[in-house]
Amino acid sequence: MPTSIVLDTNVLLYDPDAIFQFGDATVLIPMEVIEEIDRFKHDTTESGRNSRRAARALDELRVAGSLGEGVALESGGRLRVVHGPRHWRNAGDSVLQIAREMLERDEPVVVVSKNVNLRIKADTLGIEVRDYEDNPGSDTDEYQGWHEIEAEPNVVAALRGGHGVRPTSVRLLPHEYVMLRDPADSRHACAGKVDAQGGMVWPLIGSTRTVCGIRGVNLQQTFAIDALLDDSVRLVTLAGKAGTGKTLLAIAAGLHQVFADNKFHRLLVFRPTIAVSRDLGYLPGGLDDKMRPWMQPVYDAIELIRSEDRKQPSRILPNDIRECDEIRVEPLTYIRGRSIPNQFIIIDEAQNLTPLEVKTAITRVGAGSKIVVTGDPHQIDNPYVDFHSNGLIALVDRFRESRLSAHITLVKGERSELAETAANLL
Repeated sequence: MPTSIVLDTNVLLYDPDAIFQFGDATVLIPMEVIEEIDRFKHDTTESGRNSRRAARALDELRVAGSLGEGVALESGGRLRVVHGPRHWRNAGDSVLQIAREMLERDEPVVVVSKNVNLRIKADTLGIEVRDYEDNPGSDTDEYQGWHEIEAEPNVVAALRGGHGVRPTSVRLLPHEYVMLRDPADSRHACAGKVDAQGGMVWPLIGSTRTVCGIRGVNLQQTFAIDALLDDSVRLVTLAGKAGTGKTLLAIAAGLHQVFADNKFHRLLVFRPTIAVSRDLGYLPGGLDDKMRPWMQPVYDAIELIRSEDRKQPSRILPNDIRECDEIRVEPLTYIRGRSIPNQFIIIDEAQNLTPLEVKTAITRVGAGSKIVVTGDPHQIDNPYVDFHSNGLIALVDRFRESRLSAHITLVKGERSELAETAANLL
């Protein structure tokens, strides 16, 4: 007997095509879930767009038959909208009650929800429950994009001498970074980079490069700067906890390539507006004034980079950098429908995006552009994603073997000794 799946609202807001992902199972959607989806239909957020897509999908299925009695799905299963004899207080209660009633009739049922608390309630009631994850991504704490490898002295010497080497102890992917060390002498070491084919490691050249006065102060930051300046790498993903330098390095590299190298016409920084999306209209002033508090971390990074650039013998940045047309800071909402050529694009705080939102952003990248996606998967404010299902993790996972991308997980905080201690102890 095929299992019945009871879907929670947040699953459809996360993926409006979720109803087609359960094979020959019967997908049950409580009426309260439909009503809850309807409350999002006027939102301009991704949840609003997904609510409208889910409603249209259900309406198209309605043409094929009665949703109340059940409609056949192409996957081999059926979809049914369930209307109980009474109205429950909310969609979560209706999901649990439907599942309990089915269990009492000895009918196999699974609740699928992205709500952690609802999953806890379901488990307490003896209901089988699981999160909705379409191919959960890699753990960026495990997949870091770089390796420290012990190697024979002659292998380390060959790399230091400018020759390519092929370590066999670790499977290497395109554009990964390595630090080869002689186990008998820790000072006998050399940093290298994997070629685009993922076969050979070549010595890392220019490891002391400075961009607008900013240089790598640890090994991972050095790797990140190399990837950010590599013309063959069109997508860079940077993950790491607060204070590791993700945003700072990305912005500094972008400014350097706009003003010093003339590789790009503009630096374009996007941030999702998760925390302010519902309160934006109540803030005073126009859109720029409303967005400024949320975009302030970007402006703080630009100000720090400008102060470091001023200390250099040959300055790169103009005095009026905050007013330059070559720099734009925008909410991510405005990226939909655009084509963005010849620009250095940064998407900050990408751990708060869904995989669909990240796909929307990456597919906006036009010819001659480079995109950098940064975030900390341990700091998520979006209730519809988690550590394994957010857009940053999905992007890293899907592109890890691509010759167009590079990923670096930054592990050491460099903001200040106090900030690093707080991040570790608190």
